Amino acid sequence: MIKLSYFTRSDFKQLINWIDSPEFLLQWGGPAFEYPLTESQLTTYLANANHDEADKYVYKVLHKETGKVIGHISLGNVDRKHKSARVGKVLVGNKDVRGQGIGQQMLKEVLKIAFGELNLHRVSLGVFDFNVSAINCYEKVGFKKEGVLRDSRRIGNTYWSSLEMSMLENEWAEWRSLHT
Repeated sequence: MIKLSYFTRSDFKQLINWIDSPEFLLQWGGPAFEYPLTESQLTTYLANANHDEADKYVYKVLHKETGKVIGHISLGNVDRKHKSARVGKVLVGNKDVRGQGIGQQMLKEVLKIAFGELNLHRVSLGVFDFNVSAINCYEKVGFKKEGVLRDSRRIGNTYWSSLEMSMLENEWAEWRSLHT
């Protein structure tokens, strides 16, 4: 139902249109971006990404049937020595396809790359504790909760806490054997 393809400059406008508030930008991009999201910020984000020895792989998510871009996901902080990486920038941007399991499919595809192609041992991610639908999605794909970073980000006068989650290569292998 979906396919990952490298995110390129031609995808910038679509992503910028999906990011419609400072709160949404913080949830999607963390503190590395400032609202409003700009092409200049995305150019920096893509610098040194998507090549054989990159430490970051940035993907657009294509709907196989329509060919339309419906989301975004990245695999960053790729550490080949310690065999780890971090999933980030997860977004089902097209509201028409939300609630259809697209997030789970995106994660499965990026985990195939992490564990199958890059031969990693550990993949982690962070998610704000109020984002229950994302937490449920991550757990359905096999991520385990590790801990809470209390009041780790500030938006206006409010602090947000985030959960750290991860998956190990043996957990991925076990999950795949049960779900294929």
